[in-house]
Amino acid sequence: ALDYADIFLLGWHNKAPSLRLIDRALDMKARGMVHFIGMTGHNRRLFPQMASRDVFDLFHIRYNAAHRGAETEAFPHLGNAGVVSYTATRWGHLLNPKKMPAGEAPPSSTDCYRFVLSHPSIDVCLCGPGNMDQMTTALQTLDSGPMTDAELNRMRAIGNHVHRHRSFF
Repeated sequence: ALDYADIFLLGWHNKAPSLRLIDRALDMKARGMVHFIGMTGHNRRLFPQMASRDVFDLFHIRYNAAHRGAETEAFPHLGNAGVVSYTATRWGHLLNPKKMPAGEAPPSSTDCYRFVLSHPSIDVCLCGPGNMDQMTTALQTLDSGPMTDAELNRMRAIGNHVHRHRSFF
């Protein structure tokens, strides 16, 4: 049996969660049922508003080489809240050779994770390995360290191209 959850994540809020939900989450935290309260959504401009309420310990934010809006819309305005990134590979699009600029090889999943973790605002980068090889590759990211400026610039250029050529099929 679990005595508590480390993180209680209020999921998929693109507008402010109800006061009733926030009060319930704070009550659970006060009673020791959860240690941290987080929030996720796609409305990056909402996160700074929520951070100013001093309720949330962390924010779960989409961030990758193709979706970098959080760099200006969210990260500088979150105070001491932690940031958990998701979709580092943009649902695999950043790994797809067909989605690359002409003559450009796709980055590896490790490159995508390193790009995300190279941003000083990111505390955690989620990954979703489907097998042991992918898990091993994801864990190798931790030994690789931050990207160089040249590597970051390459990832941004690829991300710009992938973002401009949006296709989810």
